[in-house]
Amino acid sequence: MTDIRVPTLGESVTEATIAKWFKAEGDTVAADEPLLELETDKVSVEVPAPAAGTLSEITAKDGETVEVGALLGQISESGAAAKPKAEAAPAEKPAPSGNGAAPSAATTEVRVPTLGESVTEATVARIIKNAGESIGADEPIVELETDKVSVEVPAPVGGTIASLAVKEGDTVEVGGLIATIGGSGAAAAPAAAPAPAKAAEAPKASAPAASGDMPPAPSAKKAMAESGLSADQVEGTGKRGQILKGDVLKALESGVTAPSASAAPAQQSRAPSTGDDAEREERVPMTRLRRTIAKRLKDAQNTAAMLTTFNDVDMSAVMELRKQYKDVFEKKHKVKLGFMAFFAKACVHALKEVPAVNAEIDGNDLVYKNYYHMGVAVGTDKGLVVPVVKNCDQLGFADIEKTIADFGKRARDGQLKLDEMQGGTFTITNGGIYGSLMSTPILNAPQSGILGMHRIEQRPVAVGNEIKLRPMMYLALSYDHRIVDGKEAVTFLVRVKEAIEDPQRLLLDL
Repeated sequence: MTDIRVPTLGESVTEATIAKWFKAEGDTVAADEPLLELETDKVSVEVPAPAAGTLSEITAKDGETVEVGALLGQISESGAAAKPKAEAAPAEKPAPSGNGAAPSAATTEVRVPTLGESVTEATVARIIKNAGESIGADEPIVELETDKVSVEVPAPVGGTIASLAVKEGDTVEVGGLIATIGGSGAAAAPAAAPAPAKAAEAPKASAPAASGDMPPAPSAKKAMAESGLSADQVEGTGKRGQILKGDVLKALESGVTAPSASAAPAQQSRAPSTGDDAEREERVPMTRLRRTIAKRLKDAQNTAAMLTTFNDVDMSAVMELRKQYKDVFEKKHKVKLGFMAFFAKACVHALKEVPAVNAEIDGNDLVYKNYYHMGVAVGTDKGLVVPVVKNCDQLGFADIEKTIADFGKRARDGQLKLDEMQGGTFTITNGGIYGSLMSTPILNAPQSGILGMHRIEQRPVAVGNEIKLRPMMYLALSYDHRIVDGKEAVTFLVRVKEAIEDPQRLLLDL
């Protein structure tokens, strides 16, 4: 017996719903023949037979919710794949009346797809198809980049790119318009009309393009390419008429054959073969910086007993202070007054009260640092780097801002020196500049603490006996629980919160 189980469905996807079984108990199945369709909140996926044989048992029915790895059914192996039934080819359906061969004038919008959890926008990295160019269904139009992934956006239907709403370098939000696709007019033109019956099939061939049906499933498209069938020859049974692999196999069993050689070029222009996934992959060696980042982050996870605690902070006082003095500050010091200097100073203040967060483990010893070298995470095209502001406790606001601004510029230009990224005792990372609401930053080993800043957003909070809107930010402290206790971590965050909400405390060292 061979088990049929729910496959891995993608990052963070743990369950799916059974949309439809294509086979019933007792049916003979071939290896890799689709057995059922699963639906998640992101994709629909077919589950193929892991072996040839007979579907002896179905343990999960249509409509049930199943977890990854759950048992769906069992196949009793017969050692022989299912043989096609010797059925006569069905009679051809009568052609629809009227002249339906003209392409539809309707357009189809292509929009930015969901890009992953918490990702709300992306950058247009590359335009693959320009306005006026013809395009096949599932052929990529543009390539988008986020801080996590690069993804190609395919055409939902074949046709011609009527217009492009974006250009390279644009930032687009999820759901934003990318392009519109018009009727291609490339629906299979009738052959040189050897017989009236063949010419009458032209309206039928143009129907899928005008109806806006879903493109065939990837496995179905591959099966059609291998067998030489076109989408017009297969009746789809999936959602909204989508053609599934089982539909292709059923068409082959019923005697449907590939179109004649004269029709092949038109078929290929509508649905080009995509080939194997391996042929569409690009293998690029990791840069030395990326390898170093990956190793250090994984080492930190494997070594430290890492835990994260959260708090939120009202940014009203700092924003008001910054608004009041930013012009005169910039005029005198030739640098803008940002938020990082406030947080760096607040962290130094908190580290002095909670020295465990400024310590590290060396063998069986705890090493407490009586100096404050503040690491500041900076994102670059090549990866994340953490230059260190040395002796941050001895610097003023202007010196901190100048140092961080200089680090940021030289980091993006690749001009940081190695010694400028060593010796940090604590790190601050600001995911808020990318729009992050909340995160759990990874320790910068061998440090025992890292503070994560996030975006500022207006939220209702209780102020006295009233509810008011305040510019609030979530703070996250990830720490090594081998050194730092929960009480110390919470105390540290509370001290940072107090200093930011009442900046005068920094001046008075309170």
